[in-house]
Order: sequence, then structure tokens, then C-alpha cells
Amino acid sequence: MANEALAARAAGAAIIHIHVRDPDTGKPSRDLRLYREVVDRIRDAGSDVLINLTTGAGGRYVPDEADPNRNAIAGMATPEERMDHVLELRPDICSLDIGTMNFGAHAFLNLPAGVEKMAAAIRAAGVKPELEIFDLGHAAYARHLYDRQLLDGPLWFQFCLGVPWGAPASAESLMAMRQLLPPGARWSAFGISRHQFPMVAQAVLLGGHVRVGLEDNLYLTRGQLAPGNASLVERAARIVGELDAEVATPAQARELLGLPRK
Repeated sequence: MANEALAARAAGAAIIHIHVRDPDTGKPSRDLRLYREVVDRIRDAGSDVLINLTTGAGGRYVPDEADPNRNAIAGMATPEERMDHVLELRPDICSLDIGTMNFGAHAFLNLPAGVEKMAAAIRAAGVKPELEIFDLGHAAYARHLYDRQLLDGPLWFQFCLGVPWGAPASAESLMAMRQLLPPGARWSAFGISRHQFPMVAQAVLLGGHVRVGLEDNLYLTRGQLAPGNASLVERAARIVGELDAEVATPAQARELLGLPRK
């Protein structure tokens, strides 16, 4: 995973977003040891890439058919547990999922009290939150948190499009979400699966930044599996250049997001 991150940086990525998996089962994990190994390997390589760790693991809920008060799948975690690896490793950035939603066949729980606890912990750790927005109400709630001074500017929003059952991957979704942002906010966007590269172009044309990677899409072109994250970054960088925009360096990304220089 660290090698994938370094290859993505070499291909032009300024930020890498990390989820770890159990090497024995292949399932998503919150294991601090795994996060530490990946982060340490990237840092030890001397890379200038910005490290962005997920806090999304631990929010999935499916009511048990016999007892709806019980989760039918394992892995629910408290807001504090979802933050353990961030507080220990102090990455540049971590995700902050702003709202609850139907995420495919399960509920993705991010209740206001938990979101506010996580926002406070992220601020205390000196980490930049990436505000993950899957629907319009999430953007409105993030603005509410900012107005209450629970989030510090400049805010960075990630518009997550095409996920069942959040906002569709369309220019209309991007424009509607963009209208809800406070002044000075930065934003980027991604579409999942076949929407990944169309959303790269749409985001650039609307003045935003872009995210690509195997978390969201496995294919480089129709029917052709991507050999790795770097190939997706390279294609996105070509699209950005063809639209007469430039791919930011890590140093430029730090400046855009209000992060200290390193």
C-alpha cells in the first residue's frame, strides 16, 4: 500500500487517501499497527506527499432481522475509536464524514453529536479535516458547523458522487453543492466507477480539484482494469492538462488548504 502511494505521488498526486485492510482476510481494518506501518513507510521514503487517513471505518449499520436494535454486521465503532489512528499518527489530513446516509445496502451512521466530537478531536490534533459530502444536506450541515465555529477555514470539501444512494454523479450535483459552500472554501470531487473521469473534467471546468484511485474505480478505460493507482492519476493529470489547468504540487496543495509548510 505504501508503494502504491509513492507510485501515485510519482504520477502527480499531491495527496494520498489511505484505508488499510487486514492482510490475512482482505477486509477493511481500523488496526493502528497497519496504519502505522503504511504511514511510516511513506514518511521514511522522504516523500513530500500529503497523507490523508480515513475515519470512515466503524460507521456501517444493518439492523438484525430478529432484533433491529442489534447490528447484523461487525465493526461499529464509537467516534473516539474511529479517531484512534489519527490522534496517534497525526497525518496532514483526515476525512470527516458529515452526514448519515443509505450507503448501498447499509446505513452509514454519522450522527451530529459524533461528528462534532470528531471535529473537535481533529482540531485539537492539528489535522486538516476533509469534509466528505455525499448529499446536499451534508454540505448544509458542514456550513452550519462552520458558522458555529466548530470548523476552521479554509474549509476543504470532498464531493463524493455516484455512491448509492447519495447525490448522482452529474454537473447538476456539483453546481448545487458548490452553491452551499462558505466563502473561501476549497473543494474537490470524485465520481465512482465509470463516472470517475467524467467527474474529473466536470470538477476542473467548475473550478474544483479532483480525486481518483482504486477505492472509487477499478478501470482505466471501459473493460480494462487499472494496473494500479498511478495509472489512474496519470490519466486524470492528462485530462487536467488538456483543459489548460495544472496539477498542484504537494507544496501548492498545502498552501491552498492552509497547512503549514514542511
